[in-house]
Amino acid sequence: MDQINQLLKLLENAESVEIDEFRMDFEELEINLAPAIARTVQQTVSRQQAIEKSMKKTMLKAGDFKPPIKEYPSKIAQVQLGDGSRKPVFLGGQNSLYRFEEPQPNPPVVTFDVFDIPMPGLPRPIREHFSDVMESPGEWAKKAVKDYGANLVTMHLIGTGPKVMDKSPREGAQAVEEVLQAVDVPLVIGASGDPIKDPPVLEAAAETAEGERCLLASANMDLDYHRLAKAAVDYDHAVLSWAITDVNMQKSLNKYLMKDGLKQEDIVMDPTTCALGYGIEFSIDVITRTRLGGLKGDPDLQMPMSSGTTNAWGSREAWMKKEEWGPTDYRGPLWEIFTGLTLMLNGVDIFMMLHPDSVRILREIGETFTKEYLSTPTPEIDNWITELE
Repeated sequence: MDQINQLLKLLENAESVEIDEFRMDFEELEINLAPAIARTVQQTVSRQQAIEKSMKKTMLKAGDFKPPIKEYPSKIAQVQLGDGSRKPVFLGGQNSLYRFEEPQPNPPVVTFDVFDIPMPGLPRPIREHFSDVMESPGEWAKKAVKDYGANLVTMHLIGTGPKVMDKSPREGAQAVEEVLQAVDVPLVIGASGDPIKDPPVLEAAAETAEGERCLLASANMDLDYHRLAKAAVDYDHAVLSWAITDVNMQKSLNKYLMKDGLKQEDIVMDPTTCALGYGIEFSIDVITRTRLGGLKGDPDLQMPMSSGTTNAWGSREAWMKKEEWGPTDYRGPLWEIFTGLTLMLNGVDIFMMLHPDSVRILREIGETFTKEYLSTPTPEIDNWITELE
């Protein structure tokens, strides 16, 4: 008993008492708690009861939740890709920042990356799907569309790079013609990324695809974008306007392109995609501010946006073999999906991707943002746990 009294004396100033896995065997036991401890226990009980009561008042049923909706004075321009022998795809047209604020007039779309030469550097989970067609860009594009349901195809003319194979603009245009003959979806046409070689390569590709309404990728401050804009105007194409996570740079480039004859309906912006875990917060910030600028009335930012979601495969978590991280067959696609999904929720309209599963899943998610989908009856989910049981 003396030990218990000593223990109680030590606890006189304690705010609470917790006894875990404690046992005493007595024929008879009487404990007198100090007044301070008794008050503390009572106060703790009262606070807990107040919290529980407050939670019951504030808890909403799923059907009662109303997301915050904001109206904006302007809207995003709608850009058409695909014409002539292509099935048209439409981007943009939004009146809201977030997808939940208003059903989207056009669902986000996904474009499959295809290359004009075999790409040995592709991660194995991607390469194994296309190893049988990598020698032919036409067959590669056909498989992406017919087997994996791509909305569009992005044709990368990597072989034209001076440090790769240094193919001529004419050879690049021939690869584009091969893809045009193989599929009937719109094309995004990119070059090698060389600021000197890209403009003539994209000019030749634009001429070959005249009337098919492709997206020329891309105009940026480091190359002769005037030449690219002229090719788009002459052969009726749209232009991808690429800026490196800088809203002011994006505004300036769009303004210059429109001075060269392009309209809002001819421009798709690429604010740059940072991968999940590798700066994606910068992309979220720039993409959100860019979209808000357009919705608030800035004519230089009222264009749809694109994401180079394939940048996700540059993350070591997507491809590096590490047993405790799990198989790359799942990690890689998941990294690409969540990179794209994050930016889709912030307003991106078109996604350039690599893995078939990533393309399929992100496309299916994007279709849920349309007016047709959101007009369907909402299932009752209040008792979803019970339903699952």
